[in-house]
Amino acid sequence: MSAAAAAPAKAGAFTLLEVMLAMLVVTILLSGLAVPLAAQLEQRRTALARERLDEAREALLGFATAHGRLPCPATADSRGEERFAPGSDAADGGCADFHGGFLPAATLGLSPLDAEGFAPDGWDGRGHRVRYAVFGDGHRVNGVANPFTRANGAQQATLAALADTRTFLVVCNRGDAATATGCGTADRQLTRRAVFVVLSAGANAARTPAPGTDEARNVDGDAVFVSRDPATGGAEAFDDLVTWAPLAILASRLVAAGRLP
Repeated sequence: MSAAAAAPAKAGAFTLLEVMLAMLVVTILLSGLAVPLAAQLEQRRTALARERLDEAREALLGFATAHGRLPCPATADSRGEERFAPGSDAADGGCADFHGGFLPAATLGLSPLDAEGFAPDGWDGRGHRVRYAVFGDGHRVNGVANPFTRANGAQQATLAALADTRTFLVVCNRGDAATATGCGTADRQLTRRAVFVVLSAGANAARTPAPGTDEARNVDGDAVFVSRDPATGGAEAFDDLVTWAPLAILASRLVAAGRLP
């Protein structure tokens, strides 16, 4: 073969090598971008979840000003509607589940809703429903049981008696020393006067939290919750998002609406 004939073959082989190298470089670059893109997606979902929790908080406060009470939590089979205990209603404020239920998004008129009427957080799936707890469970203030879920219950209990009540729902910044009624020590306490708590179980909601962990504290059905910085890996993993309303905020809304004093 002449040198002139061999030249195009060499040029073609060199071009193919260049293409292979270019593809390798692109593959490396794309693999390097995959993690940052996934992280960005999680950041957007987390931001959406925070936004929906804030919307839920405002909707609950708005419901209270309109009805003189907070709604009961929804239960797994109530299709997003508030659920009273058997034989109870707004007159006595007895809820089916005060601490372990879901946001009654259908009752509140929120959107979007999933196929069963519940408010999703920033992620998809049955485990990713906004949860909601409210003070009550038979507790009395000035002789009035369930003062926040009973129609005009705060007015019946009186603002002065509510202000003197030491503990409603409790939110801790860590749960290792928490009990069913408190955080263990004052330095671990964010609030003990939350009238309601709204939360998302985060991206890992489908994973059953190990007993005794901070995430397990948020779904164990008692009146104590944990809100802290996120962490990954092992038993200390935590990505729950938690917000709440203290008595002062609810009282100010009820006063402005003429529901108090």
